[in-house]
Amino acid sequence: MSASPQPPSGVSRRRLFQLGAGGAGLAVAGSLLPPSVQQALASPPRRGGLKAIKHVVVLVQENRSFDHYYGTLRGVRGFGDRNAIRLRDGHVVFEQPGGPAGRVLPFSVRKAAQEASKDLQYIGDLDHSWNGGHKAWNDGWNDGWIGAKTPATMAYYDRTDLPFHYELADTFTICDAYHCALPSSTSPNRNYLVSGYTGYEPGSSTRRAIDNAAYSEDTHAGYSWTTYAEQLQRAGRSWKVYQEWDNYQDNNLEFYVTFKQVARKALAAAGDFKSMDSFYGKLDGLPAAEQDALLAKLEQGVAALPAADRELYERGLRRGRPHSLADSLRADIAAGTLPEVSYLVPSAADSEHPGASSPAASATITYQVLDAIASNRDIWDSTVVLLTFDENDGFFDHVPAPCPPEEVNDEYYNGLPIGFGARVPMMVVSPWTVGGYVSSEVFDHTSVTRFLETWTGVRAPDISAWRRTVSGDLTGVFDFDRTRRPQVPPRPAPAPAFTSRWRPTPPADQKLPEPERGRRPARPLPYQPDASARLDAAKRTLTLDLANGGQSSVHLQLFPYSGELPKPKHYDVSGRRSDTIALKGDRYDLTLIGPNGFRREFAGTTATAGTEVTSRIRGTGRMLDLELTNHGEQSVTFKLTPNAYGLGCSDRERTITLKPGRDRTVHWSTSSADGWYDVTVTIEGSDGFSRRLAGHIENGRESVSG
Repeated sequence: MSASPQPPSGVSRRRLFQLGAGGAGLAVAGSLLPPSVQQALASPPRRGGLKAIKHVVVLVQENRSFDHYYGTLRGVRGFGDRNAIRLRDGHVVFEQPGGPAGRVLPFSVRKAAQEASKDLQYIGDLDHSWNGGHKAWNDGWNDGWIGAKTPATMAYYDRTDLPFHYELADTFTICDAYHCALPSSTSPNRNYLVSGYTGYEPGSSTRRAIDNAAYSEDTHAGYSWTTYAEQLQRAGRSWKVYQEWDNYQDNNLEFYVTFKQVARKALAAAGDFKSMDSFYGKLDGLPAAEQDALLAKLEQGVAALPAADRELYERGLRRGRPHSLADSLRADIAAGTLPEVSYLVPSAADSEHPGASSPAASATITYQVLDAIASNRDIWDSTVVLLTFDENDGFFDHVPAPCPPEEVNDEYYNGLPIGFGARVPMMVVSPWTVGGYVSSEVFDHTSVTRFLETWTGVRAPDISAWRRTVSGDLTGVFDFDRTRRPQVPPRPAPAPAFTSRWRPTPPADQKLPEPERGRRPARPLPYQPDASARLDAAKRTLTLDLANGGQSSVHLQLFPYSGELPKPKHYDVSGRRSDTIALKGDRYDLTLIGPNGFRREFAGTTATAGTEVTSRIRGTGRMLDLELTNHGEQSVTFKLTPNAYGLGCSDRERTITLKPGRDRTVHWSTSSADGWYDVTVTIEGSDGFSRRLAGHIENGRESVSG
């Protein structure tokens, strides 16, 4: 296992953007997973549920979207998504408007690299600002990516390009509905990771912390709300940040008042330094002897700190020498001092940032971390590794982010919703997540802290009520009863040496990518959404009856294609609720989507008043009941057409004629399709009447992807 080349000590994030430092890859025979991990997988996990977990390791990398990395992975909500939204112009969301050809479709980084004689590992970063993120999201229509980010936003990797990443997904559990906390840059997203919140900039009651203002560490006064690390400290729970001289300014604890004060006290003995970043920036380029002398002065300052401050410094601010992160973790494991909660902050070269790192470099540090954990079987048997990304950079993701109701004032800034941002990958590596599962429960960065809350009992007070409603706490990802054996992984290919940064361009001949064939086991979800519509032709309204029989609130998004609303509307549904939509004319065309392929399409005209399709979901027997009603004055013939899934007696078209005043219930079984259904109901001779119903019926047990 070769070590990643490191940037000069103390190089800051800002300078690495300019230098474009790269990383080396890994070249090992056989599985890309460490042999220690492969051996550990052979043993069954410990029993005891959450109590069996003794350590949680949080490794947050930089700037990749879910589609950018895993759009082609089998059995996840990627490029084969049957629930992909339709854009306002009728095209599917994967056909983004813009570019020289008028549309840009997802295209392979590898093929673009071959055309440009470039290296696929070292593409450059894109706009990932607050304004750029909202421009891409575009009020929820999700159709502004090209104008906001350039055509390079649509570039994607696949299994050939990312064999280590795909092996992790095939071996453990991947989350395909995990979103970054807001559509903006690294620092505010990491605020959510370390505190569950991003509040206001120092000295302001109006300017929210939604950008990277805190990177100006010497002049930034620091955030005043409480970090989760401080909450753990007060509760007597152990925690630690593992980082090196170059931490790419990714340790957001350094941006908070408490830690800033501790840092400045410790730095006073070394000179006039206002931040840890400026101190380690000074080390850059100094001879080794001068570096050692300056470090010795810092140690004098640390030794002089009061005990409480010194403990905060050692846990949250101490930086190790270059190339030491994984070794420090391994040393604490060997010494029996691995804390309950570990936050890993890699260097710029290892960060996976497309402006400073590479997928191969990140694979190397991840390999080292997993090997350090699995080399001690007692630690492996009691540890969870949460591997995610702070934001999506500027790379496209086709799933529109959940949005808070407008009355939730604290989730808005200058009239724009703060959360969520685009999907980013989340991998949960542990003995209880083996088996190549997918979890389609909705999560965001607050879910990491909520998992720690649930596990430790230490509450994070600043997580908003809305995020607690929409996001899960990750506990549903785990199977504490049993695990599947992993598949045999592919052999790796060595990564190339760093060349230069470049932006991929789409090919002249565009077509939608084909995802891998096949399904994967899926974790049960706490939702059971349903929806029907009632037309009132006289009032020109359509009333949506929304229901959720699950244990958790479900977030639904309504897309109005005939001008019924100015922009998509969002609902958080627990139990039942209704909403009446005013129609703009004789026609209506609305689509309602939710997690895990849930979809309802309502289209027609006021001329079809009196004909209704009402759905009811029965978890027992996994049955979809469709009540067909004719309140009109003439006979009506309904046609039920399956769009997917082999359903035995249901996988054929059915025609049902109802006389005036009659109704009939059709039982649409999904048991032979593992709970999946997708059926369209139309009326013969009608002008566009259509009801499409798609989704998955949960029964509390694991299933398979759709």
